[in-house]
Amino acid sequence: MKPTLIFVLLALCLPFAAQAGSLDTEADATLIAPAPVAQPRPALIFRLGGGAAYGPAYFGSTTNEVGPSGSFSFQFLRLPGGKSLGSETGEQRLGFAPRGSFRVIGKRSSADHAELTGLVDVPLSIEIGMGIGYTARNFEAFADLRYGAIGHNSWVGELGADAVMRPSERLTITAGPRLLLGDAGYTNTYFGVTAAESAASGGALAAFTANGGALSAGIELGASYALTPEWSLDGSLRYDRFLNDAKASPIVGQGRDDDFKVKIGVSRLISLNF
Repeated sequence: MKPTLIFVLLALCLPFAAQAGSLDTEADATLIAPAPVAQPRPALIFRLGGGAAYGPAYFGSTTNEVGPSGSFSFQFLRLPGGKSLGSETGEQRLGFAPRGSFRVIGKRSSADHAELTGLVDVPLSIEIGMGIGYTARNFEAFADLRYGAIGHNSWVGELGADAVMRPSERLTITAGPRLLLGDAGYTNTYFGVTAAESAASGGALAAFTANGGALSAGIELGASYALTPEWSLDGSLRYDRFLNDAKASPIVGQGRDDDFKVKIGVSRLISLNF
């Protein structure tokens, strides 16, 4: 083949070779860069904790023992229609907001305490509820309503306020007053004495029907240290003095009319998508 003919053929093939190469490059680029996938966003965020409490064996007891404790705090809830409650990022929001409320009360057994002979046993109770809280930069206040879903099956209310201090990014300290209220069912469960129980005690405990209302007032000091963004170490000291029918109870009368409790435990931030 003559050189002139070879050059002509090469000149004709070069444009097609360049075009084929550009098509291959575009196809590879499409495979390397897939379309982004939307990440699921949390629908519910809350903090759940558990630990131990050291204090009176029962309301009015002069002896102390170790029992269970628990905590629950609400952070964020996504509502239908794009609305939400709380903070998805955990950033503090000032003003009014809903909150969760949770309390564990250990069981009371007459077999374990001679001074309670004749009284029926009270099982371990778990109170669950909600409330409304107000948050300022260095101040918090709340009003909670709980129901004894396990155990006493009665209503309890609690009011409180706290000064809030943050010595470091991880440590939060709170301190403030508390007021506990209960309905007649709750008050009689822990402070009442029926006629049958009085007779079974040999008259050591007089019959007493308690009314609901304000049952104790006190102060609580709490601290929370963030171990990680999810895990925290929590503790509290609380002192209460019984009021009204709680103080007038013969169970408290033969024991003491105040209550001091220490709690320590861990809590974890839980995020759910649904």
